Amino acid sequence: MPARTGAEYIANLRENGPEVYLHGERVKDVTTHPALRGGVESLARLYDMQHDPAIRDEMTYTSPTTGDRVGTSFILPRTMADLEARRVQMRHWARSTFGMMGRSPDFMNVNIMAMAAAADYFAQNRPEFKDNINGYYEHVRENDLVLTHTLLNLQRSRAPGATPLEDRTDVALSVEKETDAGIVVNGARVLATLAPLSEEIALYPTTSHQLPGQAPERYSFAFALPNNTPGLRFQCRESFDYGSSHFDHPLGSRFEEMDAVAFFDHVLVPWERVFLLGDVELCNNLQLATNRHLHSGHQVVTKNVAKCEFVLGLATLMTETLGSSEQQQAQQMIAEIVENLEVTKACLRAAEADAAVDRWGVMAPAELPLQAARNLFIRMYPRMGEIIHLLGSSSLMALPTEADLEGPLAEEINRYLETDTASARDRVRLFRLAWDVSCSAFGARQILYERFFQADSVRNAVILYNMKDRQPHADWVRQFLEQE
Repeated sequence: MPARTGAEYIANLRENGPEVYLHGERVKDVTTHPALRGGVESLARLYDMQHDPAIRDEMTYTSPTTGDRVGTSFILPRTMADLEARRVQMRHWARSTFGMMGRSPDFMNVNIMAMAAAADYFAQNRPEFKDNINGYYEHVRENDLVLTHTLLNLQRSRAPGATPLEDRTDVALSVEKETDAGIVVNGARVLATLAPLSEEIALYPTTSHQLPGQAPERYSFAFALPNNTPGLRFQCRESFDYGSSHFDHPLGSRFEEMDAVAFFDHVLVPWERVFLLGDVELCNNLQLATNRHLHSGHQVVTKNVAKCEFVLGLATLMTETLGSSEQQQAQQMIAEIVENLEVTKACLRAAEADAAVDRWGVMAPAELPLQAARNLFIRMYPRMGEIIHLLGSSSLMALPTEADLEGPLAEEINRYLETDTASARDRVRLFRLAWDVSCSAFGARQILYERFFQADSVRNAVILYNMKDRQPHADWVRQFLEQE
């Protein structure tokens, strides 16, 4: 199957949708549910972009297996040109969502690609696992599937020394048994962002939550499943798409990607979908060995550039509308957003300029600039939300709805809310967008997401500290001090 259209994505999701629970009820059809359909439609638009004649050659490439056109985010980059082509595709998608869908399909596409490129790593566990990860990569690429993933076990306690890997609990996802058909797993995982809108789920280890060396083997695995697998259920948080108009909630009504807890109730994972099993060391080293974090980091920082650009454009329109563009304090705050944008762009450019072919023959972006960019964005984005607060001030509070603009006080609204540069309607529309970025539940979730999805900022700082070889710089200073 070649790269899909949006209609094909929606049709498959409707026919093979996951078991999803929201607001105390099972969702019958995620494609039409008022709390989820906005996100479904936005993903469908991403898929339709693959068929836009103006950018089709940037969005797709020729499959090495079938000769069909498949999504460029699946490309196995062998050259610098491949890496740049992938970034162009990812930028199209990131700009389409204004960076507000952090788990657009390209995020998981590059992860699965990186693991398949390092298939020999999985063969160290069992020879057949090499074929499994290669086969899965081709399956996802050729069917253009939407994936979610979940990496972490729930915790009963965060006290020092506490762990969910305890025999006395049923919290951690674990392998119950091996059968002729596959492995049976039971337990729960967080956080499955995009789960209700996706078609498959992948589970694999992450360096940020390594298994202790003495961990039982049943907690060591990597696998993937269709989301409609019997026994797999998703519990959603409250939706931030309230079914309102795009005017009232311009972002929440479009880009609700939803977060969920995944419950595995004695779920059978067929052998062909198992990639690692029972080897703690291989699981703990997966991320660094395959370089999957470099490719996902490439996607994340590309998304972050688009998000900075969007906030910069929004802040500019806000000050123009309010007539505050010439105020020095407004210019200072917008300059801060410009700095965020340019630093993020520079890190992305450096990651590509310093890319190198890894042990698997893959052109991998440089790690240090990506790590710096991701760690900086944990602080950048909450601050940009604060800047929107400060630039908007009371204009963010007194916001009529779209219905009010046609209601009994429409004449008063039009008279008193217009500015020297904008009609009342245009002002309200703009500041409802600013509200959705920085004040609404959707906006608050975005800030929380950017604070934590790239891992803990303190831990990231420690990683960056240890990643950088500082000794040559220290030696340079020492040599100066020793000069007569």
